[in-house]
Amino acid sequence: MDVKVFKTFLEVARTRHFGRAAENLYITQAAVSARIKQLESFFDSALFVRNRNSIQLTTSGERLVPYAEVMVSTLEQAKNELALTSHKALQLTMAGTPNIWDAYLQHCLSKVTDAFGGYGFLAEALSREQLNRNLLERTLDMAFAFDPLKSEELVCKQVADLILVLVSTRPCDQSEALSEKYVYVDWGTRFASEHAERHYRMPPPYLRTSTGRIALDFILDKAGSAYLPLSIVEPFLQSGQLYRVEGVEPWNRPIYLSYRKDSGSLEAIIKIEELVKEIDPLTAFSLQQIGQLG
Repeated sequence: MDVKVFKTFLEVARTRHFGRAAENLYITQAAVSARIKQLESFFDSALFVRNRNSIQLTTSGERLVPYAEVMVSTLEQAKNELALTSHKALQLTMAGTPNIWDAYLQHCLSKVTDAFGGYGFLAEALSREQLNRNLLERTLDMAFAFDPLKSEELVCKQVADLILVLVSTRPCDQSEALSEKYVYVDWGTRFASEHAERHYRMPPPYLRTSTGRIALDFILDKAGSAYLPLSIVEPFLQSGQLYRVEGVEPWNRPIYLSYRKDSGSLEAIIKIEELVKEIDPLTAFSLQQIGQLG
């Protein structure tokens, strides 16, 4: 079965529209219909319910989605690795949650690619569940997350600490910050638990988001407060666009690196592990300077 058939299926499942899927894939709508018909014939099951104004996945279609995603991802990974092998290069795939990229991995990626000549890199932003699944399915070499990924097949080590500070667009105390347009950012499962204990009497947040960048842009535009990495907000603190909230201690969030125990790229992964441990998420700021900012 051609992988293009599964790519087409996933695009239709995502857009719920044959025409838009055709446009996104740069093929004709007739080709989209033919590929879906081929897939339905192969599995002897309808994958979509075609209503007049909408297209919905059938139960069979819903069940096929994760298998199609694995198949497409695995074949693309194999294609990339074979292409790199032909040029005598190796590929390493690293991924992290969106918040990890914003606050830490972006800087790490620059350092790692500079240090590893002869390697190709694939960098992705994935959910914690996708990180765990892709590691176990061998479509990912390294995963960075705020919570440890637990499996007997994986090694999981803390490689850094991210320091979060409660900031606001105006000088205020903790009570004011948490009651006036407070934006809750998901910094991991452990953060959620500790946040509930630390601020158990606070009203519901004005906005919830999984990405620190969204929170930062929102409060700068609309005013408000949020827990954000010191490494990201420091320029805004210096310029007076943001303020540290009075009486709130910095919050350390550990960053974990996970990889398979039997990875074929184990030697390179261990070298990267040692390298990223030396990269300070605070960039130019030391722990002493953090105290001076309080």
